Amino acid sequence: MLSKAGVCSRTEAARWIADGRVRVSGRIVRDPEFPIAQPAPPIDVDGQPLGAPQRLYLMLNKPRGVVTTAQDERGRDTVYRCFDGAGLPWIAPVGRLDRASEGMLLFSNDPQWAARLTDPQSGPDKTYHVQIDRLPDEATLAALQAGIDDEGEFLVARAVRVLRSGDKTAWLEVVLEEGRNRHIRRLLAAFDLQVLRLVRVAIGGLVLGDLGKGQWRVLEVSDQQRLGAAAPG
Repeated sequence: MLSKAGVCSRTEAARWIADGRVRVSGRIVRDPEFPIAQPAPPIDVDGQPLGAPQRLYLMLNKPRGVVTTAQDERGRDTVYRCFDGAGLPWIAPVGRLDRASEGMLLFSNDPQWAARLTDPQSGPDKTYHVQIDRLPDEATLAALQAGIDDEGEFLVARAVRVLRSGDKTAWLEVVLEEGRNRHIRRLLAAFDLQVLRLVRVAIGGLVLGDLGKGQWRVLEVSDQQRLGAAAPG
């Protein structure tokens, strides 16, 4: 009930409830799955009425080497390091980028908005710039757009084109409709293409632009409009 309202994470909500800090209609609730009727009854945390939090939408230019999680069991730096000292309310990443990947990562405390954005059927495309270890031929580019079966998962790129190339490497622009775990890396590996760098540069019509590594900014109304159907409303 707390995480769905965008107040905190599921883990933190379960901890608050276990500690007896949450009351529903004046009664302490210790079951994280306690059903909440609609319209919702009065809920308070530490004796303070639970109100709807101010919605916040952010874009981060995720640096390489940090993991997309609030806490890492192996003690590695997380994306939340980039928000140190900002005094932000609780926010969650919308989708993921693996540790070695860089670029646009959105955050919000609006679970419904996040769900629309990540919906595989209606969510916006994601665009990546990918440096690989050689120049692919036209047959390989076509095969990437035809897709492969990888241990029961169908991996495909909606569009692939060569941005630029050198003697030993090339940069591709890869567009995905649906992003699975390590989607691009697995897809390219099937054609013996090694990923040297992977940067997400756009989600829908929203582009990363010149936002510096590890820097973030609040999304404006115009940014939300560029996300199309994923905009709050």
